[in-house]
Amino acid sequence: MIINLKQLFDIVGESRDIKHTIQSDELSGISGVEFASPVEIEGRVFNRAGVVFLKYSVSCTLLQLCDRCLKEMKNDYHFDFEHIVVSSVSRDNDEYIVAEGESINLNEIAVTDLLLQLPSKFLCDEDCKGLCMVCGCDLNESECDCLK
Repeated sequence: MIINLKQLFDIVGESRDIKHTIQSDELSGISGVEFASPVEIEGRVFNRAGVVFLKYSVSCTLLQLCDRCLKEMKNDYHFDFEHIVVSSVSRDNDEYIVAEGESINLNEIAVTDLLLQLPSKFLCDEDCKGLCMVCGCDLNESECDCLK
């Protein structure tokens, strides 16, 4: 979803509500993550005292494998984000979103924010015992004599 911000940059106090869904076919090219549902985005972009803010939340369900026992699971995620949007910057800056041609690509911003917020390790349970390194049995469901 491309959002044109020309009016927001020009008029202090202007705002626009955002409610958008990123469909599964648009998410299929993202490697390492399997989406079980579309990504729901809801929020607002507004100009307060000449500064344009983007505040939004992202909700989705991911299909994941436990990093220890390889059990498949579905996890729901909900994150809130806030950014300052500028029309240009004079040097490289990771603090602001630059609106190239006074527009931003909300899909790109939301998916990037979401992926950066996900945990680095996915576990079915904090106490997951994982798999036996010798025979491969799930140590959560049975015990083996391999490591004794």
